[in-house]
Amino acid sequence: MKSLLLYSALVVFGGSAFAASPVPRPALQLEIVDSGGKHLLSSYKGKVVVVQFLLTTCTHCQSFSLMLNKFQAEYGPRGFQALGAAVNEATPEIAREYAASYAQGFPVGPLLRDQVLAFMGISIMDRPGFPQIAVVDRKGQIREQTTSDINQHQPLHEEAHIRALIEKLLAEKAH
Repeated sequence: MKSLLLYSALVVFGGSAFAASPVPRPALQLEIVDSGGKHLLSSYKGKVVVVQFLLTTCTHCQSFSLMLNKFQAEYGPRGFQALGAAVNEATPEIAREYAASYAQGFPVGPLLRDQVLAFMGISIMDRPGFPQIAVVDRKGQIREQTTSDINQHQPLHEEAHIRALIEKLLAEKAH
């Protein structure tokens, strides 16, 4: 009987254990390798970084990458950096082709799904929608991220919202 009650409690309350990690929180190390070499997230400390986890065949991801190109050109000189990680078992060649078509202004390389889930604080039991987005401030803290719930509104997918967040974070000091 106790086992049944414990199991029931886990089923009812267990969903909260699978929610994304709270923000702000320190960003885990992330390494994206593209044709230009290795890009460590930690090497961008002092910059505002938007990390896009994408599927190369996803039209929403492609549109978001085009928006990040705009942001990179506009905000790059002020300390902004976009990074892309192709999650759908993309090879380096697939990631290169994607970057050539949609992300000419920033690095995009393949990344394993498990690394994405760990970085975002998402359970391996979840099936997140894409693109998944994390915004990292100048101090290396994830300040905002998308959720894994595909039915939930994702403000970070909206240009006005993410633009306002980038402006706010660029105005903050690194130290």
